[in-house]
Order: sequence, then C-alpha cells, then structure tokens
Amino acid sequence: MKIIRTLARLLVLTGIAVGIIMIMGKNKNTFTSEGYIGQSDIVIEDGKMTPEALLAFGRLSDPQVSPDGEYILYGVSYTSTKDNRSCRNLFICKKDGSDRQQLTESGKSISNARWINKGKGIAFIMGGQIWTANIKEKNGRWTVSGLHQISNVPSGISEFKLSPDQSRLMYVSTVKSSVKTPADCYEDLDKAEAYTTDDLMYRHWDHTVMELPHTFIADFSAKSQLSITPETSIDILAGEPETYELPAEPFSGIEQLDWSPDGKYIAYSCRKLTGKKYAFSTNTEIYIYNVENAKATKISTAGGYDTDPVWSPDGGKICWVSMERDGYEADKQRLIVADLNWNTMDENGCPAAENITDVTADFKYNVAGPSWDENCNEIYFASLAEGLEGIFKAVGPDWKIERLTEDNLWYDFGSPFHVSKAEDGSVEMLTTWCSMDFPTELVAVKAKDGVTERKPITTENDHILSQLAGHKTEARYVKTVDGKDMLTWVLYPPQFDPAKKYPSILICLGGPQGTLSQGWSYRWNYRLMASQGYVVVLPNRRGTTAFGQEWTEQISGDYPGLNMQDYLCAAREVKAEPYIDKMAACGASYGGYSVFYLCGTHENTFDAFIAHAGIFNEEHMYMTTEEMWFPNFDNGGLHECEIDPRVGTPEAPVGPAGDGQTFGGIRQGGSPWSNLPKTKRHYELSPHKLVTKWHTPLMVIHGGMDYRVPVDQGMAAYNAAQLMGVPSRLLIFPDENHWILKPQNALMWHREYFKWLDTWCR
Repeated sequence: MKIIRTLARLLVLTGIAVGIIMIMGKNKNTFTSEGYIGQSDIVIEDGKMTPEALLAFGRLSDPQVSPDGEYILYGVSYTSTKDNRSCRNLFICKKDGSDRQQLTESGKSISNARWINKGKGIAFIMGGQIWTANIKEKNGRWTVSGLHQISNVPSGISEFKLSPDQSRLMYVSTVKSSVKTPADCYEDLDKAEAYTTDDLMYRHWDHTVMELPHTFIADFSAKSQLSITPETSIDILAGEPETYELPAEPFSGIEQLDWSPDGKYIAYSCRKLTGKKYAFSTNTEIYIYNVENAKATKISTAGGYDTDPVWSPDGGKICWVSMERDGYEADKQRLIVADLNWNTMDENGCPAAENITDVTADFKYNVAGPSWDENCNEIYFASLAEGLEGIFKAVGPDWKIERLTEDNLWYDFGSPFHVSKAEDGSVEMLTTWCSMDFPTELVAVKAKDGVTERKPITTENDHILSQLAGHKTEARYVKTVDGKDMLTWVLYPPQFDPAKKYPSILICLGGPQGTLSQGWSYRWNYRLMASQGYVVVLPNRRGTTAFGQEWTEQISGDYPGLNMQDYLCAAREVKAEPYIDKMAACGASYGGYSVFYLCGTHENTFDAFIAHAGIFNEEHMYMTTEEMWFPNFDNGGLHECEIDPRVGTPEAPVGPAGDGQTFGGIRQGGSPWSNLPKTKRHYELSPHKLVTKWHTPLMVIHGGMDYRVPVDQGMAAYNAAQLMGVPSRLLIFPDENHWILKPQNALMWHREYFKWLDTWCR
C-alpha cells in the first residue's frame, strides 16, 4: 500500500491516455489551444478553504535548469472540474524567479520537457510521442517554433532521458505480456472479452498486466521526422525473459536508469525474477549495460530494493539507494557508493565495481533522490528526519553526513535539482519545498555554516493562498503507553478560540510505513480539514519512517499492537482538552485497516469513523492482493522465514516442504496457513473478527478498480456494519483505483467526507 512514487506520474499518464492531437489546422508549428486549461481565478469567500479551492491549485513539477544555469523550465498542471480533467503546460523563469513566462498554451498535456541544442530548443512528450521545438528569447519574451514529432511508437512513450551529448536517448514504452486475450487464442471469438494467465503477478494496483514496461535506446536528432520507431530502437532487455520489467511496475520510472557521462553505458535497476519468486521478492539489482554490445553486468549485492542509480560526473563512481532485506518494502533506504575500475573490464566490457560502501551506516534516516556535485566528492539527498524532510550531503572520501537545512524548519524540502558553490563557501541549492500550508513550489536555498537563507523562486498559488484565513499548527509530543515521545501535529481552525468547542479528526496514516510530515496532499489535506472547522490530529505512530528503523519496524507483524495504542494515546490526550467536542478517526489503506480495527476496540474514544480503501479481512486480503511480499512480511512471516534458497532444486518440491511454512516452493511465513505464532496472532485479530463490538457510525469508501486492497474489502466491512445495525454509508467509485484521480470524483469524495463528519461530530 505504500506509495513508492509520486501521484504526479499517474496523473500525467492519465492525461496521455485521453488521446492528443497537438497540431492546429494547417499551421504545423503551433500548439492547439482547443481544450486549454489555464490558471484558476477562483474567489474564496470568508477566507474558508473548500474542496473546490483545493482543486484550483496549480501543481508544479519537473524543474530543469538551462545549460547556462540561468533559467528554469518547469511544468504546471491546472484542473478543470467542468471538463473533469487536468492539463499541463510549460513555464520558464530566471533562476531567481524573475521574468516568469508561460511557454506553451496547449490544450493537451506536455510532460518530460528537457533542454536541447545548448538551450536553443526543448524536447518533450505529448500524445505519447516525443516532440522537439526551438525556443528563443528576444526582448524579454520567449517564443516556441519549429515543432517536430520525432517518434512514432505505436504503444506510446511515457518518459525519456537524453544521453549527455544528446546523440541518443532512452525511452520507456511497453511490450506485450504473457497474459492472453481471446484474440491471442481463438480467431473466431473476436467479440469475446476475457484474459487468461498462468502466472501470479497478472495485475498491478489498477490494471491487468496486458503490457510490460521496457526501456529502449534510439538515435536522437532534434529535427528528424518520425525517426524513432520500434524498428530503429534497441530493447535493453532484449533476449531476457518476457516477464522482466524496466522500469519496475507499478510506480518506478525513468529515474531507474542513468546514462554514463560518456554515453557508452547505462546503469539501471531491475528485478530479474519470474513467477512466484517475483511476487514474493523486492530484490531489484543495479546493472551496468554496455550500449555498444548490448550486454549487462550486475553490480549490487543487497537482498532488497536497489534503486535510483546515479553516475558521478567523471564516471569514476556510481551511487544508488538500497534496502538490505528482500521482501520488505520499508527497510532502511541506505546510500551506497561504488568505485568503478575502468582498468579492469569484465567479459561484458563493463568496469569492475569496487569498494562498495554503505555511506549511511551510521545515519539514522532514509535517503531519497541522491545527486552528485560537479567535483564528485559530495552527494546531496533528501531525508525525512524527525517528521521533517530536509536536505543533507555526504562528503567524501570519508562520507561524513551533514544536514544543510535546519532541523526546526517546518517545510518539506526535495532533493536539489541544481547545486552551485560561491567563493564565500556557501552552497546554493535549487529545490522544491512545501508544507501543510502551501503546495509544492521552487525555492533557492543558500546554506553556510549550518544556517540557510531561503528565497522563493515560484509563487504559483499565492493568488489563492492570499485569500485564505490563516491557521495555527502545533508540534505536540504525546506520551505513549511505553513512555516514548510521539510527534503529533495538531492543526487548529482559523480564528481558533480555546474557549469554544470544536469537532476534531484524528488521521490514521496509510502505508503502513510512511510519515506525517509537512507535506501537502490533494486528498487528505489537513489545512482544508482545519478550514472546515475541525481540529486535526496527526500522530506519527509506530511504523512511521522518519524516526529511525526501530520505530518503523514495530508495526510489521504487529498491526494490532503498540501503533494502535499510539492512536488512542494521541486521541485521548487531545480529546481531554476543554475545547474538543466530538472526535472522528479517518484513514486510507492501512489507515483504513486502522479504522476497522479501532471500530471494535476504541472503547468510546471516537464518535465516528471513515475508512477509505481499508483492509477488513486479513485472510482474504492475502489471497486477493498482488505483490505478495507485502502481506507476507507485514503479517509476520519474513522475520523468521526468508525466501527458500532451495527453490528450483531437488531439495525443494513444488508442494509443502513439511515445515508448515513452505508452500508451492516459496516460504509463506505470513500466510493464513502459516504456523508461526506471530502470524497466527495477526490473523486472529483481523478486524473482521471484531464486528460484534462495532457500534460507532462508519463510512466506507473504496475504488472499484483497486487491486491492491480489492473493493470486496470495503464492501464486506460495510455489509458487516449494516448487519450489526451500525449507522453506516458506502461510497464506491467504480472507475477509480487506490486513489481518487478524476476531479469530479474528488469533489464527490470531499463532499461526502465532510457531510458524514458534520452529521456525527457537530
């Protein structure tokens, strides 16, 4: 259930799927304005944030610094509720934020824009194909001309990355999977709608796996017409088993591949497993691919995820993010650095990886988005530490880690996308920031001697934010049942008066691993909830990832344990305040599980519940979800049972191995049929076994296309509430998945959400 990659990519791909015609009439150098969506002119009444206002915010993403370092190219998505869609266009500004201009006004989304031709052009994706255009600045105004469609790939292109010399590019498209349709099997059944498979991993989150992502290499010319085709491209996975993915499903993208500085090699992350081994494993590895001979060499050694490879500018090193344990998605995200010996080449013509070092062995927190400085002796990255996402750097050769942003800044910073150093020893980083108060914007951060200066580059949403009434946010430390201090954010309504009574909402975090930081959300938006008159309580209970691995790991194999007591401790402490009236508990995914469990155990702490995409029946969940490593580990199994190394040998038969844990040749220690005590306890306390204790009003929300937590889970919980005589309501979105993506569905979600809370908590 953990969201590994950003929702922004899902929205871009949704926009691509609409079908795009970009050329207007006879003028083949002009973007069509038909369907154009621009910045919202919404007027806020009484300073009160509404769901409509939330959808009106522009969503800024993918900043790219020009080759001369003077300009930033970025995209902004605007949403039309009437048209029930979003559209993304390009903007440009100087790196200090001045001279902001809109570069395109297309009615169809533009993504993955990159500078080409020494800053005189751009390449981008539109309609699932790659286009190029010239850009020119004159008298302070930028113009776009000379559009060329340079790819013609029938299955479409979702992302691309240019080689350093821009003579080649790699792009992500799809190939047919092993899942069969009627047309594949029976020529006379041309109207049949079905599919058949002999594999376990036949769906991901919201789609049947009819196609698999692969990455291809092709020559690049900015003015070539339709030159990039399947026939002119090389599949990096050519000759490998057809079930391999590059990048891995369901959320990773082109960041899993990186060109070497000379463009002769590609580093990539791939999980080269098939069948049940694939379903039960998180073991992606880092490979170096020789472009000239199409051969690859594995260099990573960890058992879990190895992702985000990045070459140093001189080609002498490579770094990546790594998890040590297989089958565990929330293991510590370490930063690994390897030296590359170009004097020692293997049989594939790839350099030897030496001195593989865990840079973060003594670092408590997770690493995200590493990037090298130009001198190759510093690596910059973002990390969630004690509930706040800051910017750090690791300094070689000893790889000492320093925090660059102060630990008391209530912002979430992204990893820098550009770093420069001044003569006074300061470091200027161009990055993103957001908080519970405002969505993502670009910011320049100047760091020196442990102190930062921050200057906003973009203020895309100030015209909306300036209309909103202010509110107070508090960092509160709640004592847990075992005497630990738990960071709990509390947001208060605008014009909060402690002499008055307010309803409140306690948020149960999904994941189950994750963090309630200063991030901005377009679904569970805490400023919106506070603006609607609620005190919002956000406990960073056991299982959250910004407080060290011990705090994170309690939750795995112990869903009903201390983390549930953490919720109750936070709820009871805040509810004891004289200004708190009634309180609801709300959450999605694992947060939905938490709601269902608390329904039967809260002892009148809460007055109402809302569960979105929650797990209700753990036994059924194990047999209907995908990515089996997730329930296997989190239900208590993989701590004691690793994937059986004997699988595929005469010692490991296809059937049970006789230990009560190995079935079908795979160790399933977290399964309902496991004999592990921890696992048995987990299933014995599944929420569906507590329904006789339910009595509190419950609303259940689910997406009909949610394959991670199938819709049957929500429907069963609602049916149980009805059978128990509990006041309850069911909200189903037939064409949505684990998230609610369509704008009008999002408005429906919010209106029903607040209607239910207002009914039972006011």
